[in-house]
Amino acid sequence: MLLFRKQFTELQNACAFAEAIVNTVREPLVVLDHDLRVVAASRSFYRTFKVHPKDTEGKLLYELSDGVWDVPKLRSLLEKILPADGVIEAGAIEAYEIERDFPGIGRRTMCLNARYEIGSRANILLAIEDITERLILEGEKNDLLRQKDILLEELQHRVANSLQIIASIIMMKLRAVESQEARRHLQETHQRVMSVAAVQQQLHAAAPGASVELEPYLSKLCEALGQSMIGDNRAIVLNVRGDEKTATSRDAESIGLIVTELVINAIKHAFNGTTKDGRIAVAFDVSGTDWKLSVTDNGTGTPDGVFAQPKTGLGTGIVNALAKQIDAKVETLSGPRGTSVSVTHTTFAAKKAQAANLTHQHEVDLSRANVAAG
Repeated sequence: MLLFRKQFTELQNACAFAEAIVNTVREPLVVLDHDLRVVAASRSFYRTFKVHPKDTEGKLLYELSDGVWDVPKLRSLLEKILPADGVIEAGAIEAYEIERDFPGIGRRTMCLNARYEIGSRANILLAIEDITERLILEGEKNDLLRQKDILLEELQHRVANSLQIIASIIMMKLRAVESQEARRHLQETHQRVMSVAAVQQQLHAAAPGASVELEPYLSKLCEALGQSMIGDNRAIVLNVRGDEKTATSRDAESIGLIVTELVINAIKHAFNGTTKDGRIAVAFDVSGTDWKLSVTDNGTGTPDGVFAQPKTGLGTGIVNALAKQIDAKVETLSGPRGTSVSVTHTTFAAKKAQAANLTHQHEVDLSRANVAAG
């Protein structure tokens, strides 16, 4: 600042420098004196508002362009930033918007920023930004977002209705067929359709595009599954526990379908008719960037790896396919005390290991190159 003052000690040099700054500013800029008369204006001001210097300089701001700037609120704000007697602090106006019919350019919305600078010649610097186009674009964007939400709402309703129709048709066919094998396949198909409907219903409660809180989402989903599949004569308790974790709607949908498949499988196959204390626990744990979903039961158990091989059943194939979509791997532990299926997301760890392997390979290649060169 001291160097700056030494460089412009002469008033003529300082005025020329100030005028150059005013004319360099891209947005319209007006310099006002203590009486709110125009001391100077930038070239962009004259271009934007289609006025001439002879009709601007020395005029009161409120007289310009047939009084278009004569706005009581603006006058009050500008007068408030003028220092009172004995006060030397600078005042300012931040992002004050006015909408007016400006001669020659039509109705526009201007954003004003003003600052009163204390000095030997105190002036108000009034910067003006035309934000009309920006407001129009923001309005169009908001309209498009509202239309998108309406369309998405309509789509969700149609998907839900279609799933209910499909489920009803399957039930009609189920009652009509006599083959036990066909009835079993139709029953499984009906359960899967209803599971998709349950997932969609829980996701529908979230705002479109918003993150989904997994613990309440999975709790409500499992509650719906329990009500539809666990009868009063079956002593099976279904519990959900999870960390405070959110996911995108797409990932939440995959996780919900995985939980649905695993819970349905446990209800159907883990317990026999004499089970008195059946328990199914759904847990979601988070560690840094990784997470682990597990579905555990205390049933009779199944052969190890039954969910690890996609060819062992349709449900297993669905679980593996869904896990692949969200970069996760499926592992199964089973024994006389029950079965635990875990779905673990390890992308971060995998990438870290991959980076370490690439670094090691690069070092090996350099070593080989040095040996060959030697």
